[in-house]
Amino acid sequence: MEYDVLTIGDITLTSRFILGSGKTAKYTPELIRSAVEDAKAEMVSVAIKTLDDEDCVLDYIPEGVRVLPNTLGATNAAEAIEMAHKSRDRGLGNLIKIEIMNDSKYLLPDINETVEAVRVLALEDFIVMPYIYPSLPTGRKLIEYGAAALMPLASPSGSNKGLATGDFIQQFINEFDVPIIVDAGIGRPSQACEAMEMGCDAVMANTALATAGNLQLMAEAFYSAIKAGREAYLSRI
Repeated sequence: MEYDVLTIGDITLTSRFILGSGKTAKYTPELIRSAVEDAKAEMVSVAIKTLDDEDCVLDYIPEGVRVLPNTLGATNAAEAIEMAHKSRDRGLGNLIKIEIMNDSKYLLPDINETVEAVRVLALEDFIVMPYIYPSLPTGRKLIEYGAAALMPLASPSGSNKGLATGDFIQQFINEFDVPIIVDAGIGRPSQACEAMEMGCDAVMANTALATAGNLQLMAEAFYSAIKAGREAYLSRI
């Protein structure tokens, strides 16, 4: 399906799998290699707060793979905006994933601070992709303020519980024209397939690969599942 591309702002991808950055300690060359080669990832999310680490994730990302900087660690809009500026100053471009969490127990995004960060950064020509709980009023506000994509959580980060918020994500798919990228909670290829069959535009995952006993097989399974789910969705439209 070479014609079936994913467009986010002015970025075009043929892959619909994005490697997340939740398990930072697991970001080994093997993990990124397998995500790119076996799961066909064309985008890897990197926490801006790790850019100055001695063993930086950027060192392992192959040429041609898009970096998606994220504001993991930000607890308010001001901190996220500062991180976005740092990322752009470091030459990583205008693409930014907004993650703002001041809840260390459940890691749920702060809605009000996320909306404010998106409002400011979109005015500064960032391509903004906010991580949010799938609330329709929140989604509408974010798109009004210029979000290029929405990244709703499927279930709590790292939980592997799948599409616990599936009904609300379906509302996003039905109502919005921007890409809907499921983020957090996808722990099995079957869950990724289900998300794609619903009509999600892409899936971000990390824990399932980072904790797999056979990384290559898990990455290949995610590729096949996402492809199958996408084809099933396209077959109905």
